[in-house]
Amino acid sequence: MNAALNRLQPYPFERLAKLLQGVTPPAGMHEISLAIGEPKHPVPEFILAALQDALPGIGQYPNSLGSDALRQSIAAWLQKRFALGAGGIDPTTQVLPVCGTREALFAFAQTVIDRSSEATVLMPNPFYQIYEGAAFLAGAEPVFIPNRSRDDWRPDFSAIRAAQWQRCQLLYLCSPGNPTGAVLPLEQLQELIALAQRHDFIIASDECYSEIYLDEAAPPPGLLQAARAMGLDAYDRCVVFHSLSKRSNVPGMRSGFVAGDAKVLAQFRRYRTYHGSTMSPAIQAASAAAWADETHVEENRSQYRDKFSLFLETLDIASLGGRIDVSPP
Repeated sequence: MNAALNRLQPYPFERLAKLLQGVTPPAGMHEISLAIGEPKHPVPEFILAALQDALPGIGQYPNSLGSDALRQSIAAWLQKRFALGAGGIDPTTQVLPVCGTREALFAFAQTVIDRSSEATVLMPNPFYQIYEGAAFLAGAEPVFIPNRSRDDWRPDFSAIRAAQWQRCQLLYLCSPGNPTGAVLPLEQLQELIALAQRHDFIIASDECYSEIYLDEAAPPPGLLQAARAMGLDAYDRCVVFHSLSKRSNVPGMRSGFVAGDAKVLAQFRRYRTYHGSTMSPAIQAASAAAWADETHVEENRSQYRDKFSLFLETLDIASLGGRIDVSPP
C-alpha cells in the first residue's frame, strides 16, 4: 500500500458526523446544518431544462477536453468577470472542464510536483483539507501559512522563510477564503505572482467562492485578472479553479473548470487522460448554460446577503452574555 495514505487526516465531515451522533434538536424544532456548506437555494429551472434536453447525449463517449460550447461559455465568462478582455483567454488551450474542483485540486498536485526533489507545497491555515492530502500523496511536504484575525484572516506570507519559498513547487490560494471569507487584494496577488516567477513555482488559486460577495460594485479580484494587469497575457505559472456548486446551487452536478497557463494545463490534461473522469455530455450542456447566465447568480447573492444579515443579527442577540465572538466576513 502507498505509505503516504497513513499521513492523511480523517476527513472533517467524518469527524463532524461522529461528534453529532445522538444529538437531536428540541421538540418541535429542526436543526439548521452548518456542516458541509451545501447550498439550500433551489436549482435554477433553466439549468434543469438544459440538462434534460441534453440527456440523449449520454449515449456517446464525451471528449476529455470538453465540448467547444462549454469551453467557449467558460472563456466568455472569465473574460467578462475578470476583465481579461476579448480574446483574453483561449478556450482551446487555456480552459479545461473538470468533474468538480475537489478532484482537480487534488490531481493538480500529482501533476506538477517533481518527486525527485524535496518539494514543499504552501497553503493557508485554516485550509480546505484536500490541499494537505494532495501534498502528501504527491510526495511533498505541506507548509502552513497562518491566517490570523490581526491580518483580517488573510495568509501571513511574511511568515514564510526564503528557503521555504525556494523549495516551494506549488502554492495553494483560496480567495475568498474557505472558511474565513477573507479576500486577497489585487496587489497582493501580483506580489505572489512575482514570487512565483522568481522562485519558479506554480500558483493554484481556488476561487470557488468568487461569486458570493456583499458589494455588487466590488467583486473579489482573481489571479488571472492580476496577471493580466501585469501584462502576463500567457498567465505564466498561474492556474485558477472555479465551480458551479455554490455559484449556481448545483453541487450534485460536479461541474467546474481549471484555467490559466497553457503549458501547465497541457500537462494536467495529459495526467487526466489516465486519471480523470470526463464530464457527461448532459452536464456539459447544462454547465454551458449556467456559465452564460448572470441573472440567477445575482439573485443568489441577494439571498446570501439577507441570510448573512439575519444570521449575524441573531448571533449578536445571543452574544449579549459575552459567549459568542462573531464578525461578518
